[in-house]
Amino acid sequence: MPNALIVIDVQNDFCPGGALAVPGGDVIVPGINALMAEYDTVILTQDWHPAGHSSFASSHGGKDPYGMVDMPYGPQVLWPDHCVQGTQGAAFHSDLRVDADLIIRKGFRAGIDSYSAFFENDQVTPTGLEGYLRTRGITGLTMVGLALDFCVHFSAVDAARLGFDVTVRMELCRAIDLDGSLAGATGAMRAAGVICD
Repeated sequence: MPNALIVIDVQNDFCPGGALAVPGGDVIVPGINALMAEYDTVILTQDWHPAGHSSFASSHGGKDPYGMVDMPYGPQVLWPDHCVQGTQGAAFHSDLRVDADLIIRKGFRAGIDSYSAFFENDQVTPTGLEGYLRTRGITGLTMVGLALDFCVHFSAVDAARLGFDVTVRMELCRAIDLDGSLAGATGAMRAAGVICD
């Protein structure tokens, strides 16, 4: 069964010192690099927001980061400004191997956020990843990266819903754990048929 490794958002802003740092986000990089050697297909995703993105708290006067707003596509967490296109914060961690087969950039539409590697947060607008995988005949996916309870979680659930066999290597992920989001994400992934290894 052809398999691909999907490395999600291992970027400076999600690592210690970054604008939206995930605790221990940099610790997983050596393990991810080692795992890449076991896969013929490696795909990286990259959060790639324009300045003033609608998911940024700074775009909503008087709103604080980590609050919630209702967007046309549903509830949206407001984040600190992060992974702005072309900035050092949006760059991949300097120790991460980036000789990938494909890089999927997401979150580049100003009016909609994108956690999943497959769809924008409206759950309708595709990123193109599914078509790429189908064309390559890939049916099994292993996911690692940041943050486990948001972008990894939504990517894994979407992939399972699309019929892929999905494994998340939990030791090669780190979470934000915002108000119990880690437990919720883990439960949702398992309920979708994702193997949380």
